[in-house]
Amino acid sequence: MSPCTLYNMFDINRALIIVRPKQRFFEWAQTVAYEEELTLEDVREDPTAYLIPEPWDKDEQAAILTWCYERVFEAELESWYTDEGAWPQHRDLKMFLEWFEVEFHNMVFDLLDEPIEVVDFGLEDDTDAGSNGN
Repeated sequence: MSPCTLYNMFDINRALIIVRPKQRFFEWAQTVAYEEELTLEDVREDPTAYLIPEPWDKDEQAAILTWCYERVFEAELESWYTDEGAWPQHRDLKMFLEWFEVEFHNMVFDLLDEPIEVVDFGLEDDTDAGSNGN
């Protein structure tokens, strides 16, 4: 593999957000059936990154977050526990920001010279509605 240079990296037309659980998420996670002994640091260790539209400036970050927080909130809850009945019912942006730390990153480069592929984990076929997916 050759060393990375600006000439073999591809800037993509996306930015990304990194979503890291906070204490409130961790407290909820402890209320659902989860067998491992975890700490907040454990659940924050490998945060999720989401590709988003490129904001033109910092002022657009709030609009992008308003646009995507519901989908991200649901994805984070589902990644922990798939039974929607156990999810908090009245989720809004304020609650999302109480439950998650969000970092915006505007410079996103693709280091591979090949198309991005969508990975299908087959979650639609999951018959155990209470599964935490782990």
